[in-house]
Amino acid sequence: MSVSKRVRILTEEDVAEHSSSASCWVSYKNKVYDVTAFLPDHPGGDDFILKYAGKDVEEVMRNAGEHEHSESAYDMLAEYAIGRLGKGEALVSDDWEATDDFHPEDTDSARDYEKNQFLDLRQPLLWQVWNANWSKHYYLQQVHQPRHLPYSARLFGPDVLEVFTKTEWYVVPMIWLPITINLFCRSLLQFSGPLPNFVNEPALPLAALSAVPASAYVKTTLSFFLGNFVWTVLEYVMHRFLFHIDELLPDHPAALTLHFLLHGIHHYLPMDRLRLVMPPVLFSALSFPFTRLAYLLFPTAMANGVIAGSFMFYILYDCMHWALHHTRLPSYMREMKKYHLAHHYKNFELGFGVTSKIWDYVFNTVLPV
Repeated sequence: MSVSKRVRILTEEDVAEHSSSASCWVSYKNKVYDVTAFLPDHPGGDDFILKYAGKDVEEVMRNAGEHEHSESAYDMLAEYAIGRLGKGEALVSDDWEATDDFHPEDTDSARDYEKNQFLDLRQPLLWQVWNANWSKHYYLQQVHQPRHLPYSARLFGPDVLEVFTKTEWYVVPMIWLPITINLFCRSLLQFSGPLPNFVNEPALPLAALSAVPASAYVKTTLSFFLGNFVWTVLEYVMHRFLFHIDELLPDHPAALTLHFLLHGIHHYLPMDRLRLVMPPVLFSALSFPFTRLAYLLFPTAMANGVIAGSFMFYILYDCMHWALHHTRLPSYMREMKKYHLAHHYKNFELGFGVTSKIWDYVFNTVLPV
């Protein structure tokens, strides 16, 4: 009886997860076999196979003293092949150290694809992820092994879509700083009295600042600082539990594609200058539920101050993130550069802080550098 399944690139971890009579996988000479249906028919009994379920059986099958196999046994095994083991290149290393002039060598795209059978950097990437034949474990194994190109790899084929995936660092303050200032000013005026809807009079805050009492400045400033604090929490929580949702990620093309768009591409191509800050459309989508929550939790005047403080720290975060990858920096930022690059090149499961290590200390995820 043969098992009809699409051949996939799997990992040893994938095989190990199937170690019971309900789902029994084994590997042999870098191929993976689902032998669940064969268990009742095995001449030596199902107990013998289950003893090695989820493991590599090359050594035991070669050992005639343990259990001798005929040529027909190997032919029969071939009928149950469902995939192959992807070994992949390990580029992230525990002994990696960042230097002030760190700049990785460019990846040989043809050699990389031939060796790893992951993504062809010469072709648009997103469609490849959607149609990929790798397991989730192989995807995560490979997407966290950095590659480098002297240009930005294409995500989409059509230029009309591609333009929305690339963002120069200065676009972030250009778009979000005026919005932040407006929210701060509206908070000042709202602490002073009623304010017309933004849609009706968007420029009113700047025209009426002279009438704002000192008490309003105090309240708005305190709200602004609370927003700063809120952003540091969001920065850590989103980086660790949304962008690195790795273990909870469903093994489905849609989930892998979404992961790749949100953060996977940044770990795969960490030095891509045009994908180091969030495209405005992406930040708008991610920030929307949090701004709605702020208006539910706080009075409107306070909510605007909190959002302004969060947006200001977001601007600092994204600009600093770009700088950590591509510029020479003063002492504190130089230390944070080493820390953040170690997250990419040493251990992506630690070191989630970008602007500071404070929450890494609190949640015990500090990455020794």
